[in-house]
Amino acid sequence: MVRKVVLAYSGGLDTSIIIPWLKENYGCEVIAMAGDVGQADELEGLEEKALRTGASKLFVEDLKEEFVRDYVWPTLRAGAIFERKYLLGTSIARPILAKRQVEIAISEGADAVAHGCTGKGNDQVRFELTYKALAPHLQVIAPWREWDIKSREDAIDYAHQRRIPITASKEKIYSEDRNLWHLSHEGGSLEDPTSEPEESLWSLTAAPEEAPDQPRYLEVEFESGTPVGLDSRRLAPAELVEQANRIGGEHGIGRVDMVENRLVGMKSRGTYETPGGTILMQAHRELESICLDRDTLRVKDMLALTYADLVYNGQWFTPLREALDSFVTATQQPVSGAVRLKLYKGNLTVASRASCHSLYREDLASFDQAGGYRQADAKGFINLFGLPVQVRALIQRQQSRR
Repeated sequence: MVRKVVLAYSGGLDTSIIIPWLKENYGCEVIAMAGDVGQADELEGLEEKALRTGASKLFVEDLKEEFVRDYVWPTLRAGAIFERKYLLGTSIARPILAKRQVEIAISEGADAVAHGCTGKGNDQVRFELTYKALAPHLQVIAPWREWDIKSREDAIDYAHQRRIPITASKEKIYSEDRNLWHLSHEGGSLEDPTSEPEESLWSLTAAPEEAPDQPRYLEVEFESGTPVGLDSRRLAPAELVEQANRIGGEHGIGRVDMVENRLVGMKSRGTYETPGGTILMQAHRELESICLDRDTLRVKDMLALTYADLVYNGQWFTPLREALDSFVTATQQPVSGAVRLKLYKGNLTVASRASCHSLYREDLASFDQAGGYRQADAKGFINLFGLPVQVRALIQRQQSRR
């Protein structure tokens, strides 16, 4: 029997109808928890709305600094990008939200936690793996896997029948998720991969053709792989991301339209706006290019795919993630310096890279200077490096003569 449940609450369509549904079907007290990871004005009026729909109380937790410092930065340092495009904005946010939800459930003496994730999506896995890792004794309630509501249209009808205030409508059916790192859009016309996203869908980024006609140069400073400042101004994590978002958005940086492979087995199409993240990720890669040796960089790139899958699949609180973080931390010790980028109408190019730990030597790379490099040594190197190819060709030649 469930007496008290803590619901991960956003005030959106799904969680708005879950509060009365839980009370109707479980007869339990419902405590709502909203984590502020940068949803902006989406949190306004949330307490009144939660209480009005039946919650006994609402916790609004400011998690912005922790979110960037302990979740976004490690993912950035790892270079984790899912399926070539997705910077994992929604994926990174779920572990910190579920972690705080569990902490509140324990402090409030709740015996269950609930979420509004659908049975088709990835988020249900991300929330529930965190519950299992941090509080396996709590019962998990996932209404979308239990109730008779089959679609967002059904959910809207349910809300209207109970006079629950919602912003979604049958005309504006997109599902959106926003935090400091990105804004995602799914559903509606996006479910047809042949349909180009409407311009009105984009919120954080200007259309590239409408962006300023003059380029904007932006310098990003790093210490041990972590962004610490913009244009020689040191900034706290959340503010740094906010500033990068504003600058990148003005210049049309960071739009992604992709079809991805969900963990549950199906393909889905969505769009993402990650202006600041796109800037910071590229700056970080450029700095690594001069600070890391070839072998370390290549192994790190291979493990970045594993890290991205791990984050996408909700496996944040696992020994593997901790082990990978240890490796990444070791690789990032020399990754300090500054990268200057040029932003222009949706394009992002590097203008300069500088680091006191740079492995780049102009005298070695130059065609005009010897720099201690003896070009004659290349002959012996090529002979050894090419020996397997040469032997194979000789054998094939001998066999062809028989």
